[in-house]
Amino acid sequence: MDCKETQKRIPAFLKKELGGRELRGFMDHISTCRDCREELSIQFLVSEGMARLEDGSTFDLQTELNRSLEEADRKMRFTRGLHYFVYALEIVVIITIITIIVMITLL
Repeated sequence: MDCKETQKRIPAFLKKELGGRELRGFMDHISTCRDCREELSIQFLVSEGMARLEDGSTFDLQTELNRSLEEADRKMRFTRGLHYFVYALEIVVIITIITIIVMITLL
């Protein structure tokens, strides 16, 4: 994912609407591109800051942004782990089917 694509997806990230490959590409790019991470910080500070000012509540936006990034990272790792589990389960099912077929043909 390049800078233009990443910056276009920042609002969706802030609304927690990115998933799967989109989220992975976004997070990979944000972790290596200082300019895009800065743009993410700016958009987060503006959108959340305005909302908090209207509410009158106190806030630490940088900590909240870091929390959002950590949450997205956990979501990606969970999804990746789930995919590996499904792949392993598919392999077990295939091996079981092959074993059953071999046993039937031998009997």
